[in-house]
Amino acid sequence: MTHSPSEWWRGAVIYQIYPRSFQDSNADGIGDLPGITARLDHVAALGADAIWLSPVFVSPMEDMGYDVSDYKDIDPLFGTLADFDALVARAHALGLKVVIDQVLSHTSDRHPWFVESRASRDNPKADWYVWADPDPDGSAPNNWPSVFGGSAWEWDARRRQYYLHNFLKSQPDLNFHNRDVQDALLDVMTFWLERGVDGFRLDTVNFYFHDQRLRPNPAAHDEKARTAVNPYEMQDHVFSKNRPENIAFLRRMRALTNRYGARMMVGEIGESRRAVELMSEYTSGGDKLHMAYSFDMLGPEFTAEHFRSRIEGFFAGAPDGWPCWSFSNHDVIRHVTRWAPHARDLGALAIQAAAMILSFEGTICLYQGEELGQTETELEFHELTDPPGITFWPEYKGRDGCRTPMVWQAQAEHGGFSEVQPWLPVKPEQAARSVSAQAGRPGSVMEFYREMIAWRRETPALVSGRSVFATLPEPLLAFTRGEGTRRVLAVFNLSPRPLSLRISEGLSPAPLSRGATAANGVLDLGANGFAFFEGADLDALA
Repeated sequence: MTHSPSEWWRGAVIYQIYPRSFQDSNADGIGDLPGITARLDHVAALGADAIWLSPVFVSPMEDMGYDVSDYKDIDPLFGTLADFDALVARAHALGLKVVIDQVLSHTSDRHPWFVESRASRDNPKADWYVWADPDPDGSAPNNWPSVFGGSAWEWDARRRQYYLHNFLKSQPDLNFHNRDVQDALLDVMTFWLERGVDGFRLDTVNFYFHDQRLRPNPAAHDEKARTAVNPYEMQDHVFSKNRPENIAFLRRMRALTNRYGARMMVGEIGESRRAVELMSEYTSGGDKLHMAYSFDMLGPEFTAEHFRSRIEGFFAGAPDGWPCWSFSNHDVIRHVTRWAPHARDLGALAIQAAAMILSFEGTICLYQGEELGQTETELEFHELTDPPGITFWPEYKGRDGCRTPMVWQAQAEHGGFSEVQPWLPVKPEQAARSVSAQAGRPGSVMEFYREMIAWRRETPALVSGRSVFATLPEPLLAFTRGEGTRRVLAVFNLSPRPLSLRISEGLSPAPLSRGATAANGVLDLGANGFAFFEGADLDALA
């Protein structure tokens, strides 16, 4: 099965860039658009099909750009609209698509829309945000919590009402039940489509609508609730998000992008309990999102059953839908650190993780530094900038540890990211994993990523082949992609100890296998070893 050029995103490899931390071009310690443009050759050489830029719009930066105060301009920290246009032009010249973050569920409280909305109860934008009267005793209208701690309701003395904020109190939620709000956000998307972007990563796409009756969320009674550091996980958020009204707006968004040809939307499902179900619902039918991704592979789970259930669960719910998978991003502990207990050697784990995700069915997102085997940075409290990290320290250290600068040169001060002290430090453990130290070095994590991406691109089974999983005991994960002689069989040992299993006589692991030998009908897999076999079926496994 091959895909049309308009569906370039199916099976693509998308490289996520966190702009503050990719490359500083003007010596202010913060990454910027010209810096990204100067480093795009690295992404192209890696073999990626597209880049995804985290927010670069005008913002007070209380949540590092996820609090937008002007959707149609670039924050001076990152450059100008002209710099953005130059980046798009350079990316396209290198064969890279450009996907930008769109944070539509909420704005900054400094956005002109909110400034007007909070001024009175009868102005033209009075109903553009979620406002509610207090209970008779003055308390908030219900029990909805903020993801970042405390109540999701903030009292506003001017209107003498509460407004909803699912994140910081400086991030008020827009009222998607108001058609004018929907139209305004579609206009924002149109602005960037006209500017040449190839797609959107939609932040918190399942948060758009709220229950208009403001019914309280019920308590959750699962393991996440019992072990939660953040009280947010103690509720089942059936009324504050995941509302059925979302579907109609997603269809409006899809109709807009369809008018621009080969464009796409990938939605972030911010949900810990029914994420795969929502991914399926939001991508089925060909009239909503092109793709969706969740945090299901961004947690501590590292078992064959977990990975298998996520992939099978998605396609069972949406046979005509399409998923996007990632192991790391700007919101979670880097996967090499998360999964370190399952590894004897972090380099071997990083290479195995690359082989796994780049052989999974779906589109793949890689996070900057992942191709270096980068680890989570251990920060001290005084070094933190992330609001939830500061709130829940030390049990939760926030997201700064995965956002530290990209390391380009091993011996350069600040890793070649900046000429001055960067906004987050480059520490020795991270500096040791640099582009310069790995480029062209056989066996390095980065060179394996390049080889694996190239093999994926030239192997139809790994781009569009359907997955069929083997039933093997933990910690063995095995599946095939594709059919016939083009089929690929993948076998992974998800543990720090060697394992063996019976296979058909005469099978030899493909060149990109690591820690794997086959002889006399036995496949030996070292710690975090894996093997690919071309043309083999699951029957090859005893």
